[in-house]
Amino acid sequence: MVWVLAIILVALDQATKYIAHHLVGPDGSARLLPFLNIVHLDNPGAAFGTLQHVGNLFFIIISVAAVAVLAVVLAKSPKNRRPIGLVLVLSGAAGNLIDRLALGHVRDFIDVHAGSHHWPAFNFADSYLSIGIALLLIGSFLKTKDGQN
Repeated sequence: MVWVLAIILVALDQATKYIAHHLVGPDGSARLLPFLNIVHLDNPGAAFGTLQHVGNLFFIIISVAAVAVLAVVLAKSPKNRRPIGLVLVLSGAAGNLIDRLALGHVRDFIDVHAGSHHWPAFNFADSYLSIGIALLLIGSFLKTKDGQN
């Protein structure tokens, strides 16, 4: 079931990127809410546009390694002990890897802001990664008496 969820999450990420970028077009923007815009941003770097000078190949290698390791860890996890955080991180890494392989960059489109102060644009895959990592960190601190999560 976790594999189906991962596929659905990656498909959702890819679909929203496609819709958003075709909705607003290059250099476009559409206001959805007073604090939320849909934008068209091609991000060749890492989170928040950092490390753009490193190059796409570096991020592809890191992403392939991350997806492979996460898939193995998830597959080896007992079926009743598969953390949703792993599924989210795997899905996020895979979603952005697809962009890098197909386009040479990641498509970002969610622009959250308060007035003129904007959070760096992101996408669903970035959200999966952030939430997944947070859940894994929280889970690592919540141990029962027998040492299990």
